[in-house]
Amino acid sequence: MARTRRTEDRGEMIIGDAEFEAKLQELLKLAQTKKNVLDERDIVQVFRVPKPDEMDRIYEFLDRNGVDVVAEETDEEFDPELAQDIENDIEDDNLMDHEDEISEEDVALDDASIERIGEGSSVTDPVRMYLKEIGKVPLLSSDREIELARQIEEGTDEEKKLAKNELAQANLRLVVSIAKKYLGRKLSFLDLIQEGNLGLLKAVEKYDYRKGFKFSTYATWWIRQAITRAIADQGDTIRKPVHMYETMSRQQRTARQLLQELGRDPSPEEIAERMGIKVEQVRRIMTLAQDPVSLETPIGEEGDSHMGDFIPNDNVRVPQDEAEKQSLHEEIMEALDTLTDREQRVLRMRFGLDDGKQRTLEEVGQTFDVTRERIRQIEAKALRKLRHPSRSRKLKDFLDE
Repeated sequence: MARTRRTEDRGEMIIGDAEFEAKLQELLKLAQTKKNVLDERDIVQVFRVPKPDEMDRIYEFLDRNGVDVVAEETDEEFDPELAQDIENDIEDDNLMDHEDEISEEDVALDDASIERIGEGSSVTDPVRMYLKEIGKVPLLSSDREIELARQIEEGTDEEKKLAKNELAQANLRLVVSIAKKYLGRKLSFLDLIQEGNLGLLKAVEKYDYRKGFKFSTYATWWIRQAITRAIADQGDTIRKPVHMYETMSRQQRTARQLLQELGRDPSPEEIAERMGIKVEQVRRIMTLAQDPVSLETPIGEEGDSHMGDFIPNDNVRVPQDEAEKQSLHEEIMEALDTLTDREQRVLRMRFGLDDGKQRTLEEVGQTFDVTRERIRQIEAKALRKLRHPSRSRKLKDFLDE
């Protein structure tokens, strides 16, 4: 049986393919007992601490099997085993070390990160000011965390408020360290930090020191959850489901890998083969991944033109065609005037000349309270009259054009 191993260069937990597939089947069985609707915590319960690439595979597997994943917050806390897994993950990623203080340099932005943020130099000053400010707050020892947690539970309202503030302030650098991993996801670095801080405050409210694990272990879950949900909710003009967002990320990574291997842009067929899905799914994913463009987007250096000015409107009729259509309608009406009233009504209903809806012989017959055959005879007689050269000459001119 494939075993779980840890890579030396990144400290990540890698699950063997056989074990991963077994867990996928376990998750599918769980979904079948819950009417094919899972909560995010169901995934965590089975896979413990899945990595981003594993989450892509999980969401893709669930999507193929018709399982919906809902993002619901619950009051359920971690069990000790799950907490230990996350604690190990934190230590591997160097998110927080209670012995060594995280300096501004540890969380500062490099040039590449600044370019990905897209805000230019205007963002660096607020970020650096924020990092400098939170760097002044000392980290807490485990004993102090427990003391604050007890104070939050048992203290007066004022003591609770002070304890919550101290616990949150001391872990702001944890938020920065986690938020930095999500750069380039369509939210600015400051926005990522803000969303992560909301998750941190949630963790402060719900932390239970009696479980025996560190606060940073518990807070990491809430911070990651808050950031990933914000990216899904706010990263695009039109919101996409979380599972589709993960699927699109996987498709884009696969396309980049194939680009490096092939030296050219991969075809949808090649991407589908690598991802193990249908070509139609790849094309659908690529369509969903396209960003909408505003019709008001300025065009040119002057900015006096907009994108909408260059997009043809297929619904607008060409004046010449509209004039010809109107002339044809008038000629048809003039030709119909030479027929009897009943013949006119039959042709109008059969060809939908009044409302565009063509009636069957049966429907017209019911209107006149006669048989289908009688309506067919009236129609044939009326058409023969219209084919007479004296009536059809003008109509043929339109056909010749």
